[in-house]
Amino acid sequence: MKTFAILHGPNLNRLGKREPQIYGTATLRDLERLIRAEARRLGVRVVFFQSNHEGALIDRIHALADRGVAGFVVNFGAYTHTSIALHDALKSVAPLPAVEVHISDITKREKFRRHSYTAAACIAMISGKGFPGYLEALQRLAAHG
Repeated sequence: MKTFAILHGPNLNRLGKREPQIYGTATLRDLERLIRAEARRLGVRVVFFQSNHEGALIDRIHALADRGVAGFVVNFGAYTHTSIALHDALKSVAPLPAVEVHISDITKREKFRRHSYTAAACIAMISGKGFPGYLEALQRLAAHG
């Protein structure tokens, strides 16, 4: 059975409390339950990791790749717009596919949020679809080569 890693970056542990007008009132735990249900439906396994620290995310990408995950769903939060290191971490585990997800539509946010450094290391980016965007990302990975 394929295993996919779902990686959450800074402040995603604050879902449900952080800017509910943008991100809603559901929590990270609610999101993980939704993703687990979709994984069961797809016949795949998922593992989750959240960190507010860039290096911890990089270390986890490397470790999970070495353990044989089949791909990644990533929401690196603000690191999306600043981190060449996370881009390079995803490239370093190629050909494992990654799909980037954003709960809000980054193209309609502040100017500094409109560019993603990490998307270039991904096979797709899903932005502005809320929690269902994670399900779409998992479906894409499950169907990918």
